This record gives sequence, structure tokens and C-alpha cells, in this order.
Amino acid sequence: MLKFIKGHLSTIDGVEIFPIISLVIFFTVFVGVIIYIVRTKNKDINEIKNLPLEED
Repeated sequence: MLKFIKGHLSTIDGVEIFPIISLVIFFTVFVGVIIYIVRTKNKDINEIKNLPLEED
């Protein structure tokens, strides 16, 4: 099965760029989430944390 996939992928021009693009997208999203978490205010975190306990 792997030989079948590798055989077809080797015939595609420019296929080696896709793993690089995937890594860049993953790294960008990961860093974005970390920055979002670090910059979130403590007040907002407490408000979100208490949402399940509030009654309407």
C-alpha cells in the first residue's frame, strides 16, 4: 500500500512543498493559541470558568 502511494506521489511535480505548508500552518495555529491564552485576562477566564454554574 505504501509503495502505491509513494509511486503516485513521486509523479506529482512540487509535492515536496505540502509537508512544509502543513508544518507552517500547524506552527502558526499553535503559536496563535498560545498567544491568545497568555493575553487573556484573568477576569475573562473566571467568567468563562463559572458559566456552567450560573442559572438563568
